[in-house]
Formats: sequence, structure tokens, C-alpha cells
Amino acid sequence: MDALTQAQLEAFRKGLEPYAVFNEAEWIVFTQYISLQNFKKKQLFAEEGKVCQYVGFVLKGSVRYYHIKDGAEITNYFSFENDFASSYKSFLTGDTAVNYIEALEPTQMMLISKKNLDQMLANPMLAYKIERFGRLIAEHYLICCEDRLSSFVTQTPEERYLKLLETGRDILKRMPQHYVANYLGITPVSLSRIRKRILTV
Repeated sequence: MDALTQAQLEAFRKGLEPYAVFNEAEWIVFTQYISLQNFKKKQLFAEEGKVCQYVGFVLKGSVRYYHIKDGAEITNYFSFENDFASSYKSFLTGDTAVNYIEALEPTQMMLISKKNLDQMLANPMLAYKIERFGRLIAEHYLICCEDRLSSFVTQTPEERYLKLLETGRDILKRMPQHYVANYLGITPVSLSRIRKRILTV
């Protein structure tokens, strides 16, 4: 693991605020349980068939979640700066992951291991806030999953693309178009047609 700077710690602390706010004494103890790792482009954070050992917070960079079916990669999610990243079911249960998470560019993440999470839950100073943190992260993943599933049931590919224009501009700016098309459940050719059609309206 890499050394932590004060700026990185402050960025992480600010990113945690929607989930847990620590006083100074709690923060000093909490920082003993976290680590920093730099990932090279294409380096895996989680891998199918292996237990995901960490929940990460993206300080810089981006990651892609994908499955492999019949030899083809199926992109299902992205995380950017100030997002959490994990194969969360695997992290919580100790079961092997069913997906991959890879860095799409040089990426820096703060990490919490399952072992350290359990130790914080057993620490009277941190237990309440860490339990709340874990619950809110689980709710975050549940909401993302439900939104993703409902979009494929209720929206056309063009409607999904328009929604992405509204809410996911980072994806469109920073991701290769074939990943964007895959994320939308269409081919790159279909994505080009949708973009052309929108531009001519």
C-alpha cells in the first residue's frame, strides 16, 4: 500500500460526510484502519472467482464493472471520483465475486478491508458510525441496482442515452464509446445512430 498525504485524507473525509461524520478523536482512530492504493490502467480491483477484500473510495480516476459471458465483456457500471467501488456482496459475505472491476485510467483509491471493517465495528468509539456507514453504502448499491434494472425494463436505448446525457456526462467524456454502448445494452453502431438522430432533431 502507498503512503497517505493530508490532502488525500481530507478528500476522503469530505467524501464520507454523506455517510459518516467523525469528530477529531474518532477520525484519528478511523485513519488507522484505512489504506491507499494506486492502480494502473487495466489493473483489476475485483476479479470473478476471487473474494473481494476491500471497499474502495475513488480519489482520482475511474473503474468499470463488467461480467464476461460467452467470452464477451458486458459493462454494467462505472465509478468515478468520490464514488465507492466494490463487489459488495462478495466483500460482505466472503463469497467469490461474480464480476470484474478494473481501472480504466490511473486510479487512486482509499481502501477499507473486511477485517478492518469488522475491527471498527467492534470498537466502541467507532461502532455506531461504522454500522451506519455500512448500511448507507448498502442502500446506495441497492438504489443503483434498482435504477439500472428499471431503466432496461421501462426505457428504450435512446431514452437511456438521453438520461446519461443528463446525469452521466463523465461517462460520455471519459469512456471509450464501445464501453458506453455496452453499458446502454446496444452496439456501437446503434449508439452512433442514436447520437446522429439526436443531433438532427
